[in-house]
Amino acid sequence: MHAGGAVPETVQPADVLGIQRTAYRAEPYPALKVRRERLRRLERAILERQDQLAAALNSDFGGRCRQEVWFSEVLAAIREVRHARSHVGAWMEKRPRSLDWSLQPARAWVMPQPLGVIGVIAPWNYPIFLTIGPLAGALAAGNRVMIKVSEYTPATSDAIAALVAGIFPADLAAVVTGGPEVGRAFSSLPVDHLLFTGSTAVGREVMRAAAENLTPVTLELGGKSPAIVAPDADLDSAAADIAYGRFLNAGQTCIAPDYALVPAGREEEFAEAIRRQVERYWPDPARNPEYTAVINDRQAARLRGYIEEAQAAGARVIAIGPAPEPGSRRMPPTLIVNPPDGLRVMREEIFGPILPVKTYTTMEDAIAYVNDHDRPLALYLFTKSGRTTKEVLERTISGAACVNDTLMYIAAGNLPFGGVGASGTGHYHGRDGFDTFSKLKPVFRRRWPGLARSLRPPYGRLHDVMKRILIG
Repeated sequence: MHAGGAVPETVQPADVLGIQRTAYRAEPYPALKVRRERLRRLERAILERQDQLAAALNSDFGGRCRQEVWFSEVLAAIREVRHARSHVGAWMEKRPRSLDWSLQPARAWVMPQPLGVIGVIAPWNYPIFLTIGPLAGALAAGNRVMIKVSEYTPATSDAIAALVAGIFPADLAAVVTGGPEVGRAFSSLPVDHLLFTGSTAVGREVMRAAAENLTPVTLELGGKSPAIVAPDADLDSAAADIAYGRFLNAGQTCIAPDYALVPAGREEEFAEAIRRQVERYWPDPARNPEYTAVINDRQAARLRGYIEEAQAAGARVIAIGPAPEPGSRRMPPTLIVNPPDGLRVMREEIFGPILPVKTYTTMEDAIAYVNDHDRPLALYLFTKSGRTTKEVLERTISGAACVNDTLMYIAAGNLPFGGVGASGTGHYHGRDGFDTFSKLKPVFRRRWPGLARSLRPPYGRLHDVMKRILIG
């Protein structure tokens, strides 16, 4: 195996794990200076290669806006690296814990310790950010990192592999390429922690494979994230945020609003507001280079199937803009008004430029609708009322919640990111990512013999006295 981090497909992931495990044992606790330097090199490499990364993504998608890549991928990744580099010193410090008087004289603290080798399985929809973010967190925590990149974005995967190979030896960070068979082998490795980002269906397979080794997992999945438009919401303002959140990257975003809940009788007004916002953001989207294409023909066919099924069921379908040119995968943003719940578009994560619009009568109905379905990765609420905000936040469970906006919470470095139930398990980003990739080891240190030693056998009167004091 060569010194760089890019791993040829002929090399088995198990071999990579072996060399990283050996390297970890030789350096089980990297110094702060070392960790910061690794993060600095990662940041510099992203800045130097951002044009190549954007070009690779554009090639893989058959149309991905460079400015969109810069904001949603490059900037997001750099912010994650910089945040870790700035705060890793504080994250590494001992975390003192208080002790009851009966345990004195002693000290106690929690020691964050590198776990060892972290496995990361990255998705295709935001392959730069969702590779670099976990890599930054794992390196800040002092670990070695193995990354399985997606076969659906081969040019971008090669560019990421080249980036990592240019700055890190393979025994520190390595990128593994290949198809589903490689992915299955990767998820079966006895790494010290495994982070998977992808669909709920594949997440179940990953968790099942990891369970064979009792490997702890963080699953960042998806599901159907609702956008609730309360009766008092500014409809145009809500539409501006929902349209952006839904149709950015052609809806291929795990935290995108997957359906909107609007007050009954206002669905046409809302649909018109969405249309206006789409035309403002992406005029003539099917031909607009600033509007992203669907990743491949298979996904495009799946999305067209959702629309055809909805039309056959009698739901109103509103395509915003003309149909795409032959061979183009730039699908126009599409609304489906009041689709029956049995349709696939309402049962499956859409992951494309389609927004179902459902109506409700009361806020109680809207809350009940959300709670009758799997717990979502995100919940978006639009309201001017603090009382409504409190009620929805307290009565629904989601991976995260965002009030009067969409998507932006993921840019907050101090907020944990993760799902709940079918939308995932565990958290990362910032300190939460550092903690996920660390063993928070409790330490108890006796200063000198104290009361506890005097309470050892043989038992006598002193024990009776202490029992009355400590227990009552």
